[in-house]
Amino acid sequence: MYGLARPFLFHMDPERAHALGLSMLETVHRTGLNPLLTKRAPAFPVKVLGMTFPNPVGLAAGLDKNGAHIDALFALGFGFVEVGTVTLKPQPGNPKPRMFRLPEHKAIINRLGFNNDGVDALVRNVEKSRRKGNGILGINIGRNKDTPNETAALDYLRCLEKVYPLADYVTINVSSPNTAGLRELQEEQSLRKLLGVLREAQERLHAKHGKRVPMLLKVAPDLADEDIDVTARVLGEMHVDGVIATNTTVSRIAVHQHPLAKESGGLSGEPLMAKSTAVLRMLRTRLPEHIPIIGVGGILTGADAVKKMAAGASLVQCYTGLIYCGPGLIHECVDAIRRRKEAPSRGHLPNDT
Repeated sequence: MYGLARPFLFHMDPERAHALGLSMLETVHRTGLNPLLTKRAPAFPVKVLGMTFPNPVGLAAGLDKNGAHIDALFALGFGFVEVGTVTLKPQPGNPKPRMFRLPEHKAIINRLGFNNDGVDALVRNVEKSRRKGNGILGINIGRNKDTPNETAALDYLRCLEKVYPLADYVTINVSSPNTAGLRELQEEQSLRKLLGVLREAQERLHAKHGKRVPMLLKVAPDLADEDIDVTARVLGEMHVDGVIATNTTVSRIAVHQHPLAKESGGLSGEPLMAKSTAVLRMLRTRLPEHIPIIGVGGILTGADAVKKMAAGASLVQCYTGLIYCGPGLIHECVDAIRRRKEAPSRGHLPNDT
């Protein structure tokens, strides 16, 4: 079914197609036609972050920024869905056009800039969702464009307090390239200060709500080796629960000859795979063993998902691959990971190269 819809969607402006695609997905879900869209991913439960995920394949943040389509997205077979990035106050994001397809590279450039309806709207949407089954819900939080980094911790803190009762885990996004200065929060002293405030709040909220919600940090793929060393050290010392590796890249090396390569923003899709997986692998060798990593960036096949797991990921996420390949990618990834786990050795399986 997605194969029929994709040419139509790809003739539209990418952002308009994004909105229409979500609307179509919602209609399919409400009318019970999901079996026509994709076959359900096989059950393959994994325990990570102290929770049991129905399967290790999730949706990355960015597709459903306001948490308005949670039930429809879970119905596709994701083991977990991450909504957001959401900010304290509503904001329109960057000027349009701000999303560009590079079909020759199975890639997208976006400079959306955390366009969302604000955390209060997201909370209302999450409260309305039925969340049937046992899928895990992550909520990704960021700072408003007009909030200076000096007071950014307050934005993150207020968002954390609002989403904490509803989230299964919370992601701290300091790595989007589309909010000016945001990535500076990855620098050691800034990161220590931010995580110190949020870790203290996490423990306070744990006591208040009677549940401990894991907190993860989402990092950029453009970190230098020494920055990865610093990040891993800080995360270990601050006892952060997990890491998401990675966000989109500002590098254009893989697409430099494409006419859209000059567009500013984060590049996702196939050209991100090698870069994001290299950062994942480096983080895995530097982080304490008990801190899990969610691998994201460039997954377009089941074999890509297996490569992320082999590099040290405990779970994986996709987004751009969903746009190019459709929801059948979820089943493909779950099945490939399951076959790899069930293999008698770590040697690769047929069709996994």
